[in-house]
Amino acid sequence: MIFIYNCVLHIAYFFLKIIAIFNPKIKLFVEGRKETFDKLKSINPTDSVFWIHAASLGEFEQARPIIERLKKQYPSYKIVVTFFSPSGYEIRKNYNLADTVCYLPFDTKKKVQQFIKHVHPKIAIIVKYEFWPNLLNELQRTNTKTILVSGIFRKDQLFFKKHGKWMRNFLTSFHHFFVQNTSSKELLENIDLRNTTVSGDTRFDRVFEILQQDNYIDFVEEFKDGNYTLVAGSTWSEDEELLVNYINDKATDSEKFIIAPHNINSVKIEELRNKILKKSILYSERNNVNLKEYQVLIIDTIGLLTKIYSYANTAYVGGGLATGLHNILEPATYGVPVIFGGNKHTKFKEAIDLLDLGGSKAILNQEEFSSIFFELKKNLELRITMGEINKNYVKNNIGATDIVINYINQII
Repeated sequence: MIFIYNCVLHIAYFFLKIIAIFNPKIKLFVEGRKETFDKLKSINPTDSVFWIHAASLGEFEQARPIIERLKKQYPSYKIVVTFFSPSGYEIRKNYNLADTVCYLPFDTKKKVQQFIKHVHPKIAIIVKYEFWPNLLNELQRTNTKTILVSGIFRKDQLFFKKHGKWMRNFLTSFHHFFVQNTSSKELLENIDLRNTTVSGDTRFDRVFEILQQDNYIDFVEEFKDGNYTLVAGSTWSEDEELLVNYINDKATDSEKFIIAPHNINSVKIEELRNKILKKSILYSERNNVNLKEYQVLIIDTIGLLTKIYSYANTAYVGGGLATGLHNILEPATYGVPVIFGGNKHTKFKEAIDLLDLGGSKAILNQEEFSSIFFELKKNLELRITMGEINKNYVKNNIGATDIVINYINQII
């Protein structure tokens, strides 16, 4: 099977290079990897290195509290952070706590051998998933101490199927699995992998720390002006269609809306703005205007959403109606009710938990969207109840970072 995998891999990469000519995101994916080994020249053969790999931005946020602790406890070590996706790399390529940030090479045998030789990590930390066969095989061959953090497994994954034995074999490359829930631990134990700990999700530690920082934003304070405010974060076109219809048809003058789209391409931003009939303004236009006069603020930049959620009376988190739900823990940690689209969230434990607990609600269509938001706007008691559920849920699930760091301290 590995022979077939490698053949398919080379064919896929060939076609990706062709597609990259026409697709900007794939171009970043392909061209960015050409810079990987140049970036790794800053790593010397005598350096002690922690290597942390995150598929994209969400996984990086799970890695972040671990990176911060490692940097503090082991200042002489160099830290290499890799990404698979351009959406993660492009946003965090200048992350100041990492000595090197680059793309993970495509999973060919030659490339991953070259990569591990350059990085020579004392410990390799893979976040949540990313089970690349050639990479895992090389980590095992070089006897690199490899751990999975914030892992989550499902019974429909290839590892747990009869024809998945070839992939199961690669899981033996991990020295330890730190998983989010007991069902993941049980699935691994059912295939005789018992080096597991139910640690929870390090993202809880990350979002809980947000409460300790200064979240004041002057322009948001001015825009909100004490009004009921809905913050919609990481929205896709499917989310924005529902939002725009609600704003245009249902919203009263006393409601304010802050929309932070996932895609901040100027053309997409202008398309969104043109659909909104209420008075709107972009973040980039905020200077020298009276923001109190506007009802909709569109954030056409990155890096502010986490703080902006602190101003929400209700939050809508995007992606659940598109490719996959974005981070609902960021608004939840502030004690804010959270709404999200309801058919792309089943892989996210926190979404399932908060639906069951009552801190979040899921919608599938315009009628449900409008009904829930109208109810939350008029019902302060409901907002307080949902917000307390969310805040307590985050607080009760912190501590995963301590568990992982304690293990690293033992094996370093």
